[in-house]
Amino acid sequence: MFLADGYAATSLDKVAVQAGFSKGAVYSNFSGKEELCMAVLDSIHEEQLAGVVEAFSRDTDLDGRIEAFAAWAREGLGQPRWTALEVEFGASARQSPYVATELVKRHREIRGAIAQLVRQVTTEAGLGDVVDADQAATTLLSLGIGLGTLRSLDHTIDVRVFADTMRALLRSSQT
Repeated sequence: MFLADGYAATSLDKVAVQAGFSKGAVYSNFSGKEELCMAVLDSIHEEQLAGVVEAFSRDTDLDGRIEAFAAWAREGLGQPRWTALEVEFGASARQSPYVATELVKRHREIRGAIAQLVRQVTTEAGLGDVVDADQAATTLLSLGIGLGTLRSLDHTIDVRVFADTMRALLRSSQT
């Protein structure tokens, strides 16, 4: 319902009815709408991160892995419904210290996972520590969020820039 109707239009009453539960049953699992939406976003983030890890776990060279990632990005980046939900829910962070704190925590976890993946991939490619993995993770997450938001509005935007940025990061760090 959050994906179909948005955060503001989705109430716990509606969720309970749709799920076939009482509102009390929903509250026994989630403290409120914010926590339920956070769980939905967690699920989306886990799915997206799994796609990225899969792309970079291919049995191929670094360039092949980057190409596999670009293919994932073409399909997975900028899905209008979840991007809109992320933006709408993120805007509520201005009014909710809980949402702000939880989103910061989750973005740090995502950046940490990306940094670990960068370390793994560059080590496996024989590049060692040529890239500051934490900085690369912040750059790539920021680019992904921006591209995802743009692509949610205009799906013709080419995600090739993602692969090109990865290659540029690697080239600049080798000089």
